[in-house]
Amino acid sequence: MIDHKVRVHRSEENPAREDQLAWKIAEVATRPVGPPADVTDMVINRVIDNAGVALASIGRAPVLAARAQALRHPAPGGRAGATLFGCAGSVRVSPEWAAWANGVAVRELDFHDTYLAADYSHPGDNIPPLLAAAQHTGADGATLTRAIAVAYEIQVALVTGICLHAHRIDHIAHLGPSAAAGIGALLGLPTEVTFQAIGQALHTTTATRQSRKGEISSWKAYAPAFAGKIAIEAVDRAMLGQGAPAPIYEGEDGVIAWLLDGPDAGYTVSLPEAGEPCRGILATYTKEHSAEYQSQALIDLARRLGPRIAGRAVTSIVIHTSHHTHQVIGSGSGDPQKYNPSASRETLDHSIPYIFAVALLDGQFHHDRSYPPVRAVDETTTALWHAISTVEDPEWTRRYHSTDPGEKAFGGRVVVEFADGSTITDEIAMADAHPLGARPFGREQYVAKFRGLADGVVEAAEQDRFLAAAQRLPELSAEELGELTLAVPNGQRPLATRGLF
Repeated sequence: MIDHKVRVHRSEENPAREDQLAWKIAEVATRPVGPPADVTDMVINRVIDNAGVALASIGRAPVLAARAQALRHPAPGGRAGATLFGCAGSVRVSPEWAAWANGVAVRELDFHDTYLAADYSHPGDNIPPLLAAAQHTGADGATLTRAIAVAYEIQVALVTGICLHAHRIDHIAHLGPSAAAGIGALLGLPTEVTFQAIGQALHTTTATRQSRKGEISSWKAYAPAFAGKIAIEAVDRAMLGQGAPAPIYEGEDGVIAWLLDGPDAGYTVSLPEAGEPCRGILATYTKEHSAEYQSQALIDLARRLGPRIAGRAVTSIVIHTSHHTHQVIGSGSGDPQKYNPSASRETLDHSIPYIFAVALLDGQFHHDRSYPPVRAVDETTTALWHAISTVEDPEWTRRYHSTDPGEKAFGGRVVVEFADGSTITDEIAMADAHPLGARPFGREQYVAKFRGLADGVVEAAEQDRFLAAAQRLPELSAEELGELTLAVPNGQRPLATRGLF
């Protein structure tokens, strides 16, 4: 790996393109280096994971609305178009709209993969735009596999090196460039074209984090899908010879100077050197539970603690955890909505007091049964929920940011106090499903998660067909990439209301 130093340049300094971060990213995308076997296996796992969580959300209102919009944009003449989750493989739409609809389906339940470092991310959000572009342009499975590995590499590098959330910039600002880089790799574009696409994608995906704070709405699912759609459009414009603002990261009026740490800031972004394969996907991890990733380990701890507190009167539960967990999904956020029984699902999947209470009481956390409208107004749930708070613990913050896999942690220590004055203390560092957890996810677990989410949504034969295709991803022909979708009965049903179009 090469550590690239990134800083703001005054306009008169005018750094050469080859010295700009967007160019360095484009170089990684345009090098013809294939993924090693373990990376290929993980790409397949994440394609399966995305499909499962998309199926579980297929009938939810935001997904139906996004699919309805996509269906109004059929594939342009002379190109194959891209498939939509929920529709038959013969239904093809323009790729940017397939990325939009499929991206919303994948993201809606907050149930696919994650990578946490200096910033937050869901790297699987790269897959919908890359798959749509591949189906539309006639790429094969091997090319798509490499492109996905590239997109993950760029996402991991940016999330590791550049913090967005401290300045309340949403993490899709790292997704636009990674998706554009992945599409550049997919299409074998020149470095110059990919560089311009990356710059455009970043410039148009810098948004605030209000989408994940306060009254969280369906835009939380739409925002990453929007970034994927924008990345496809940026690549299209760049291929037509249109340029981007530059230097997009380092410019005097660029992203770092005005949206991030300011004109005196400096960052280090590590990228593969020439000839080195992209392995970043192996640093990422999926979710066993449908909630924000920083709740995953704490859900597992709640399942373990549940039998020990059953039937006892709880006075308080304090979760000692990292700054990120306390500030983003804990009481340190200052969001009263995190304790509101009338809050949206999107709000409650970012409320560790709510999530921990339900997991304690139920011994599990389910993508449907653990959420409103019924669960959040249950009196027993509400009483326990409102007894839970979080505090930042400097040691857990240190472990959260540690680069040592043996120390890095996304959990916390929980202190339960009972009415009789006694207490129970327990802690957990990693989610059970994490690669270093008690029950790491492998192919068997990814397939089981997919089956569990697909059962009752599509027939077993349709599940089998998809899984057979997905597990052959590097061998699929361009025509066979169309098999990477799942048809659901009434997948094209009209909405009860109509929008502008």
